[in-house]
Amino acid sequence: MASTLTTVFIALLVITTLTRVWLGRRHVSHIQSNRTQVPQAFAGSISLDAHQKAADYSTAKTRLVVSESIAQAILLAILTIGGGLSWIDGAWRGLMAEHEIFRGALVILSAFLVSSLVELPFDYYKSFVVDQKFGFNKMTRSMFFSDMVKHAIVGLLLGAPLLFAALWLMQGSGEYWWLYLWVVWSVFNLLMLAIYPTFIAPLFNKFSPLTDQSLKSRIEALLTKCGFKSQGLFVMDGSTRSSHGNAYFTGFGSSKRVVFFDTLLDRLDANEIEAVLAHELGHFKHHHVIKRIILMFVISFLGLALLGWLKQQGWFYEGLGVTQASDYMALLLFLLVSPVFLFLLRPLLASYSRKNEFEADEYAARNADAKYLVEALVKLYRDNASTLTPDPLHSAFYDSHPPASTRISRLARFTG
Repeated sequence: MASTLTTVFIALLVITTLTRVWLGRRHVSHIQSNRTQVPQAFAGSISLDAHQKAADYSTAKTRLVVSESIAQAILLAILTIGGGLSWIDGAWRGLMAEHEIFRGALVILSAFLVSSLVELPFDYYKSFVVDQKFGFNKMTRSMFFSDMVKHAIVGLLLGAPLLFAALWLMQGSGEYWWLYLWVVWSVFNLLMLAIYPTFIAPLFNKFSPLTDQSLKSRIEALLTKCGFKSQGLFVMDGSTRSSHGNAYFTGFGSSKRVVFFDTLLDRLDANEIEAVLAHELGHFKHHHVIKRIILMFVISFLGLALLGWLKQQGWFYEGLGVTQASDYMALLLFLLVSPVFLFLLRPLLASYSRKNEFEADEYAARNADAKYLVEALVKLYRDNASTLTPDPLHSAFYDSHPPASTRISRLARFTG
């Protein structure tokens, strides 16, 4: 059974990696083949120079993602069937033979530290080469590394108690440890949704109340019309790190906030901002956030139930290159290899996300003015250098939002 798992894992890892490379190459080829002409639907609003900038920016990002995917696959192979995890485990066992829970936490953290160090050059290159070249990066190097340290500290402060709780439950709570852990995990995620906007997000960005009284009045009228109650309207200093623009809702329950990037407010007029907000309200009215939370809970329930069974199977460890079974190694293996087994399901999740976007667009068209939403989207496509000609198959795997042409053509039904 162990050899079968090894064979299946290697096959899926190769298939997944080759598929990522193939999709990336298709995407680049499709973008470049359409680089010389702006799609007809955008010919009057996006210049050829802007279209070609978007094509080149998307190409550069895609090539970087493909390279990172190859590096991640090699690292995963080294950690698992290459014996890397067993080596890390053995090193910590030599330092502390007892205290299994503490040792297990250190093994898991060490594995993710190695993974982070492999990803670091790609993140750095994305910011200071790709984004810098196309005029999007606003971060200094000190800010980049400061953010990295902050993320690590916040991750440890929030993740370490959850990790210790997981290992403690796995070790001492009997056959149904996975069910108890699922409850803890679910409560933790709901708590994060509630506290993130107030306590965590401000560690990385400055949030100021919206001061434009005219715009504020329009937005509050729209919120009232749509039955949405929020803790406030805020402007985020996104321009300190990037020139990309966005708007979003964050929080859960009474902690919900409406957040606008300052770059978005600089680019769109009041009618367009109202239309963008109406789109976000569409997600609220269609209960997309709640549905995604429920979906996440269902997936985590099934995943932990599966882990509860796999933890008892010796072939699970042996087939993935681990010589000594343990609770923490079962958890670590599951976290590392499950994306490989689930990769081919990505189009289903992406399709569901795009369906939600279409529903939110339709809601915005009925509660604001579809013409202004189209105008806002076109400006965002142009200013964010989003490609107008993605490869359809690549988009089906990766894009949570519909392709620009499809989205605009559907909204055109509401513009009269």
